[in-house]
Amino acid sequence: MPSRKSPRQSDGGAPKRVPAVPKQDSFGAFAQRTSRMAGRPTTFFAAVAVVVLWALTGPFVGFSEIWQLVINTATSIATFLMVFLIQNTQNRDTLALQVKLAEVLMHMPGAPKQIADAEDMSERQLDRLHEQYKSRARSRKRKPRSRK
Repeated sequence: MPSRKSPRQSDGGAPKRVPAVPKQDSFGAFAQRTSRMAGRPTTFFAAVAVVVLWALTGPFVGFSEIWQLVINTATSIATFLMVFLIQNTQNRDTLALQVKLAEVLMHMPGAPKQIADAEDMSERQLDRLHEQYKSRARSRKRKPRSRK
């Protein structure tokens, strides 16, 4: 098993040194773990159980305003905090995907290299590029491909 400190990758030629993957910052790791836990079916059913338990206590407290305030406050706080955790995870995942796609594009023969950093383009530039690709896709649909 190769050492974790010096992973190697071979593409048929000389082995290349692959940079070690650094650890995430503590918030990033926490956000990722929490987002994964929040997306599990057991977490959903636990939340449903809390709501059902809360609803069942209603008759015992006379469906008071405080009883209603408890669930409203709890769900608002949970939602507010989860938005930030999920956004952090989504931003990191999106950036990782962009990096991987850029790497693929940079090594594909004939691929337009300028789109490797499309995420840094303005909305107007992206719209223009999108229209160009739509036009290319339409023209390819019209032209029958020759088989070799």
